[in-house]
Parts: sequence; C-alpha cells; structure tokens
Amino acid sequence: MLDAGTLIWISLRPLLRLSITTSFGFAITKADIFPQVAARGAGQIILNVTLPCLMFSKIVPAFTPQNIHALGPLVFVAIVYEAMGMAIAAIVGIFFWVPHRFRYGLLVAGGWGNYGDIPTSVIMSICGAAPFNPSTDSDLGVAYVAAFILVFMITLFPLGGHKLIARDYVGPDIENDEVQEAVRRRRRMILYGWVQYVSSLFGAKKVKVEDDESHGKGPITEKEKQFFEPRTPSTSHDEPCEKKAHKHVAFFDDATTAVASPVCSPPLTEVGPSRAHSPEPTLAASSRPPSQRINTSDDIPTLAQSTNYPPPAGAVGLSPGSTPSPAKHHRRRRQVWHTLKAFLQSLCTPASSVMLISFPIALINPVKALFVEVDGTYMPSAPDGQPPLAFIMDVAQFVGAASVPLGLVCLGSALARLKVPRAEWGKLPLGAIFSFACGKMLLMPVLGVLMVRGMAQSGIIDPEDKVLQFVCIFFSCLPTATTQVFLTQVYSGTGTAEHLSAFLVPQYAIMFVSMVALTAYTLQLLF
Repeated sequence: MLDAGTLIWISLRPLLRLSITTSFGFAITKADIFPQVAARGAGQIILNVTLPCLMFSKIVPAFTPQNIHALGPLVFVAIVYEAMGMAIAAIVGIFFWVPHRFRYGLLVAGGWGNYGDIPTSVIMSICGAAPFNPSTDSDLGVAYVAAFILVFMITLFPLGGHKLIARDYVGPDIENDEVQEAVRRRRRMILYGWVQYVSSLFGAKKVKVEDDESHGKGPITEKEKQFFEPRTPSTSHDEPCEKKAHKHVAFFDDATTAVASPVCSPPLTEVGPSRAHSPEPTLAASSRPPSQRINTSDDIPTLAQSTNYPPPAGAVGLSPGSTPSPAKHHRRRRQVWHTLKAFLQSLCTPASSVMLISFPIALINPVKALFVEVDGTYMPSAPDGQPPLAFIMDVAQFVGAASVPLGLVCLGSALARLKVPRAEWGKLPLGAIFSFACGKMLLMPVLGVLMVRGMAQSGIIDPEDKVLQFVCIFFSCLPTATTQVFLTQVYSGTGTAEHLSAFLVPQYAIMFVSMVALTAYTLQLLF
C-alpha cells in the first residue's frame, strides 16, 4: 500500500502538467496572440487529424480478443454517467431558477463532460508510471478512453444531443423575474404541497367521522346497502347539454388562452356512472341570461371524443380502409431519410470512423499483424524487420502525440474567452451555478465509486483489471465539455455563451481539488 504523501504526489503531478499547458493557451489568448479564428482552426486540426491518429495508435495495439469484453462495461458506464449528469441538472433546474435561454443547455452541461483532453492527459500520466505497468497500461488506458469518446460523439451528434442547445433559442425570451416566480411556486408546491394534501385528507376524514357520530349513524346494514345500490337512470339524465348554460373554470395559469367547450356527462349505467376524463378545462353550469347561453350543438363532444377513444370504423368522415394522404407519407419518408442521412454523416467523421475501424483491426490477428507484432501470428516483415504497415503506426503515433498538448492549449483559450459578468453577480443564478457544480464535481464521483465497485464485486467488471476500474471511476469527475461553448455560440445567433460561462468557471475551479482527492482515493482503493 502506498503512503499518503506518495498518493498525493502521484495524483497531483498530472494536474500540474495539465494546468501549466492550459495556462499557455490562456496567456496567449489574453495577449491577443491566439485569436478566435486560429483557435477554431486548431480545433479542426484536433478533431480531424491528431485525435483520430491518437486513437488509432492506442486502440490497435491495446485491445485483444482477451480484453475486448471490457468494451461493454465501458459503454454502459459512459451512458450511465451521461444519464446521471442530466438527472442532476434536471433536479437543479427544478429547485433553482435557470435563465430561459439555458434551460436545455443545463441538461447538455450535465450529460456531456470533457471526455477528450483532460482524461487522456491524466490517464496517460498516471498509468504510465508506478504503481501501474508503464509498458502496457498507458496505451490500454487511452484505449479505454476511446470508448468514452465514441459514446460522447455518437450521443451528442448522430443521436441529436446538440439539438437540445438549439431548443433554448426557439420562441420568445422570458424575463428572469417571471422565471424566478415560476420556480418559487414549483418549489413551494413540491416542498409543502404534499403536507397540505395529507393534512386535508386527514381533516376531511375527521370531519366526516364527527358528523356521522353527531347524527348517531352506526354501521351500514344490509337494507341500507340495498337502498344505495345503483338504480335505472331516469329520463332527466338524457336532457340535452345545450339546455344548460356554462361558465369556464380554469385550472391552468394560461387560462386566458383556453377555449371553452361544453362537455356532456354520459348517462348512468347499471354499474354506476362512467368517468370520462377530458384534457380540456372543466365547464361548470351557472345561471346566465338566455342571451349568453351556448346553444351550438356542433361544439358538444361525443363520448368517444371526451374519453380519447378512437371512433368506430363506421363513423362519419372515416371509412374502415381510410389511410393517410400520400403527401403525409412522402413527408414522413423525407424526415426519416434526413435523420438517417445526418446519423450516417456523423458516423463518417474522421474521429468516429477511425475508432470504428480500429476495433476490428485490433481483434483480427492477421490484420493486426500488418501494423504491430502479434504473438503466434506469422507475417512477412519489411526490410527493416518491422511489420509491413508499421510505418502507418509510426505516423499515427507521431501525429497523435500533438493531440493532447494542442487540445489543452485550446482549452485554456476557451476559458480565457469566457465572459463572466462580475459586476452583475447579484443577477446571476448563483443557487443553480454552485449546486450544479457541487453535484457534478462532488456528488457524481461518490456515485461513480459506488457504482464501479459494485460492478467489480458482482463480476460485471474484472476485479483484476485495475486500469479499467481506474478509468471508469476517473470519468465520474469531469467538468462540462468546452465543446458546448462552440455549439452555444453557433446556435445563439449572437456568437455569445454568457449563461454557460458562469456555469463552467466553478466546475473547473473545483476540479483541481476533487480530481486530486478522487485519484488518490482510487489508487489507495485499488493498490
């Protein structure tokens, strides 16, 4: 077992390298040496050149038919972490007010963490030294990171996670005061509404018991039960609805937009009254002048309409063989085709396609032997004694080595461009900002440790695979991805991401403390 000082230093050293490299990007951006156009170009180089080379150079030699079973738990943990982060964001959005233009962006901030530069840098450093095996565990750790990156890319782009950011900018904006008032009402209803409901139930029962006792009522006899049995309905129930005037009773805040439509109660049957639940606001009878009475029988819904049941095949305007129009079919086919086309285009990006190609190469030994040496597989060598395509692996390793440093420089540049309104701290959603940061950077690591240890004890994760457990636990303590900054700037139409900036800064500040503590605890737990 490692002593405390060694654990702290091993955990702190990768973060020192990370923070120093990030500070370079921060400094040159503040000095106007690294403009935004250059940062975007560097980002394109990372996504389309250096990151695919890094993934290829790590996945092909690291994965084998013996350890490919780890891919399933990696994908499962990645999906659970995304769902867990979105759940934390949703809970924060329920109890604390969030700007209207960031209500869906908060879900994206919770679900998609920084799965690229930060974990790759830290895991390469920690797994490349003791107590891990430096010769194999560093490549294996980065190969495990590739599974998280693949899930990140597929869920954010082909599956449409980025469209949540676009939904923030659909429709008119709502003032912060109105949003805060709505959140106060919702919070009051959640915290105190159930107490009032339970007390009202007990109060109603108590009043009924006292009323029965005051009238000297005892247990109901058999004759009294027969007296209260349902009877045949009288003709008065068949009275048309238009003979009664109605008034609108609203149960919604936007009652001014509701349209009053009369609802007819169905007649009693032999087994009691039928209960028809209508999604429309309720109409109650009232005494109005005859001139204001509603006599439009066309507005009266039928029983099938009021209960949302489909009308019979022989109903007016419908035939048993009726089908939607060809235009609807054509429109639906076009929507499906556009969705499928966007999905395939996202899978064809260099990073996704290289990762999808790398896994079959790593698992088919005769093909893998073309790039690296494989025990038990004969492959004619090149004149230098290396595999025939070893030069491709050399190029991938050479170019991929620039991915992490360049990505950290771009991360520092993105943090330098965040504009936090310091003079308007009182107007910021401080409750949502700090509760979200604590939930994502403090609560999620605890849940991640519990989940991964439970999976290891149950056999879902190999208890002897220390690298796999470390990677799965480490990914629970990652801040929001800076990719959301660029997506928000695109969808906002103004090129700004002012709401996201205030949520990012506290996460990256807490990261340096929580990540060191989590790394030290995980190493102590595993070794």
